[in-house]
Amino acid sequence: MQSGSYVLILHTHLPWVIHHGTYPHGVDWLNEAVAECYIPLLNVFNDLLNEGILPKVSIDISPVLCEQLEHPDFPAIFENYCKSKIELAQRDEKNFTDWGYHPHHIYLTKYWQNWYSERLNDFNHKYSKSIIKALKALQDIGAIEVFTCAATHGYLPLLGDDKSIECQIKLAVENYKKHFGREPRGIWLPECAYRPSYIWKTLIPVNPYHQERLRPGLEQFLARFGLNYFITDQNLLERSVPLGKFVDKEKYLADFFEKPEDSNFDFNPLRLVNVASSEKVEYGTAVAFTRHQMMSMQVWSGDIGYPAEPDYLDFHKRHLDSMLRYWRVTDRKADMLYKTLYYPEWTAKKIDLQANHFIHHLENTLNWYFNQTGIRGTLCTPFDTELFGHWWFEGPEFIRAVIKGLHFSPWVKMATCSEEIFRVDPDIIVKLPEGSWGVNNNHDVWSNPETLWTWEAIYNDEKRFNELIEIVKNRRNNELIVRIMTQALRELLLVQSSDWQFLIYTKSAKDYAEQRFFFHHSDFNRLLDLVEKLLQSNNLTKEDLSFLQECEKRNSLFPELQLDWWDFTPR
Repeated sequence: MQSGSYVLILHTHLPWVIHHGTYPHGVDWLNEAVAECYIPLLNVFNDLLNEGILPKVSIDISPVLCEQLEHPDFPAIFENYCKSKIELAQRDEKNFTDWGYHPHHIYLTKYWQNWYSERLNDFNHKYSKSIIKALKALQDIGAIEVFTCAATHGYLPLLGDDKSIECQIKLAVENYKKHFGREPRGIWLPECAYRPSYIWKTLIPVNPYHQERLRPGLEQFLARFGLNYFITDQNLLERSVPLGKFVDKEKYLADFFEKPEDSNFDFNPLRLVNVASSEKVEYGTAVAFTRHQMMSMQVWSGDIGYPAEPDYLDFHKRHLDSMLRYWRVTDRKADMLYKTLYYPEWTAKKIDLQANHFIHHLENTLNWYFNQTGIRGTLCTPFDTELFGHWWFEGPEFIRAVIKGLHFSPWVKMATCSEEIFRVDPDIIVKLPEGSWGVNNNHDVWSNPETLWTWEAIYNDEKRFNELIEIVKNRRNNELIVRIMTQALRELLLVQSSDWQFLIYTKSAKDYAEQRFFFHHSDFNRLLDLVEKLLQSNNLTKEDLSFLQECEKRNSLFPELQLDWWDFTPR
């Protein structure tokens, strides 16, 4: 008898990097993700299908990433990237041979030549140069579930204007329908950041957003757009307040706890819950999948997790001339000088042992919960997709081994998010606190002394756009005004990407993030200057039009974007 389900969620996102640099920061982030993560995972899923096993993995992919993967320039960019890696490995082979390097060192140069040749062949022939279409094909046959994310990964709880949140979500829904041919059922709230409904104001004095006002909870926005679920962190669930339970879904009524024993809610992450900001559930609810902290860290942690295995490929040490990796972890605390050579054939047994260890803990955890409560549990582990293949080179093979193992488990089976909601039909309603999956489970990573200037700029940009769109609302027949305002909205959405604050906080690409934020902010305001100029003189110079065209070419994402979506009211 099954004691529960395992829901593996892969969060797939990269900021807009096409036409914004190559190496070390820029489009090579996208190339690395496709070569090291997306193609190997697609290979795993399709291999499992050929064995008669449905992977049942849930994958969210941000609209801004969809646009890059389907960008007409990307196939040539990726092909050049792979060919460059092959040439660098060939050069290393010649140099290592001339310099008398160890034969295994030379073998690894051939390994990388073959590896990148295979990834390029997969991209061109197996997946017809489209990662998105390959994912769609898997979803269409029920092998995986794909859901969406906010348009540009905006940090929704801190955006100043509800119209920003609505636009991020409306565009996410429309972009998903464009790429996957159906409505999305759920959404990844960027950074798992959630805010309930309450009287809110900004932390910094930017009018009008510094004035206190009641704002809807994020689950209410999701309900407006037909999105049924999102993902939250275990800490938030443990600090939640139980509100009641549904007793009549057709009438959408809730039976709120009246007896003391009814309110003895089990705050275990193995249980699916509905989220609402108050007892007034008619304003909207959504199901929350809770990250299981202990099981997630067994995979995620670079200190105690599986990726720290000494025989796995080391992420950090690279050959200076080619930036290719030839060394294994050896010892996670060892100086780079003492890393030893990587032996790919040593990893299979370690992957098998770790997958069995992970499956054993999944089964024990869900069996214990079922025996204690009589409830079939839902164990959810969300990860950034880039963990599997990029940061942890052997990660896709670990996923393969786990899925194959669970296929034969008598107690635990893989399930997608929508399948699990249908199976469980959760009735408990809780009020989640505000927070994220970041450090301290709050907004500190994205709002701190080093990033407050970005929020001041975002609030001022939201305010300016709001004011100007009111002025031009009777000029919608002017195609040039609509064109400029629409491109300005694209720039505003890009300004709102949470990636910039994250990269500033971690200092992993601080200069690049600050530069990108400033450029989008500057382009946004210059575009609005053009609109104001048009309103005054009804004329633009060739230089003005050239700037507009440059912006449209450089940031050509979301051709479906409509100006009305800024002030969209679902019906």
